Amino acid sequence: MVFGLSGEKLLILGLIAVFVLGPDRLPHYAQQLAKFAKSVRRMADGAKGQLSAEIGEELDWKKLDPRQYDPRRIIREALAEDVAAPANATVLNQTKQQAQPRLQSGEQAPFDSEAT
Repeated sequence: MVFGLSGEKLLILGLIAVFVLGPDRLPHYAQQLAKFAKSVRRMADGAKGQLSAEIGEELDWKKLDPRQYDPRRIIREALAEDVAAPANATVLNQTKQQAQPRLQSGEQAPFDSEAT
């Protein structure tokens, strides 16, 4: 599968290209497409190399693949961390309460005109 297209869809696209471009121009456009694909691959490899050089260490590209992330697993692990450390959570809640004083009845909340 290429770009989520199955083999039969690629075959149909190829047949449409043959009819639209014609047998005379099809080899030229296929060659242009191959050159474009090679240049995109070279640019991607160059970007990988540059990123690795700037970071200064060898990267494991498989770990950075976004297809491996499962949002359900990430949420499950985050919730498990919250349950595993309840003492730390109470300290954070106390800090939040101290940082935000309560308003007296009738008192308006502070307004920052530059923040809106």
